[in-house]
Amino acid sequence: MSDFEGFKGDCKLEYFTDLNEHKTRVEYVKGENIFKQGAFAPYVIYVVKGLVKVYLQTGFDKQINISISKPGDFLAFSSVFGETVHTYSTQAITNAEICMIEKESLKQILIDNPQFALEITSRNYRYEKHLLEIIKNVSYKQMRGKLASSLLYLSKNDFQKANIFQLLTRQDLADFASISTESAIKFLKEFEKEGILKLKGKAIEVKDVQKLESISKNG
Repeated sequence: MSDFEGFKGDCKLEYFTDLNEHKTRVEYVKGENIFKQGAFAPYVIYVVKGLVKVYLQTGFDKQINISISKPGDFLAFSSVFGETVHTYSTQAITNAEICMIEKESLKQILIDNPQFALEITSRNYRYEKHLLEIIKNVSYKQMRGKLASSLLYLSKNDFQKANIFQLLTRQDLADFASISTESAIKFLKEFEKEGILKLKGKAIEVKDVQKLESISKNG
């Protein structure tokens, strides 16, 4: 069975067979770092199983959570185009399995398979839009708006089956919104009082998506 079955594209099977010959599969336990920002980037990473947190280290003890990668996602893809060090860090938030793929092998497959290259370009475009949204959140939105945007992202269908909020601490939520943990807790309680959320332990259930979207848009 190919490790790349999670990739939802129209690529020919033989290309993934070629990838299987130029990769190493590694298992990580929950909480383990996969790679660190600034470290040498010898491989492209492909998520086979589990969920992986992607974040920027912005200070000695400060970080901004960017996204959560799921099976079928590539990480450190810029190394294919000459990036020699990792520009962000990653951590397994569940037990995870990843493939380390030789950069030159993947680059050749992109050249040989335009459909695959187009699918990767499309994914990178969506990721770029997400990064622009993060910049907008950090630069222009008030704290309530920042948290609302983060909650909407984490409530996407991609993460619902994983019960994503059970896997994240309040600090993690704060780092997604780029606000303090104390502020995150305060606004979560406010959202609950307003009927937008239901809180139970670490679990968060969005009850009124429209109100949350309004706060995100106007925040």
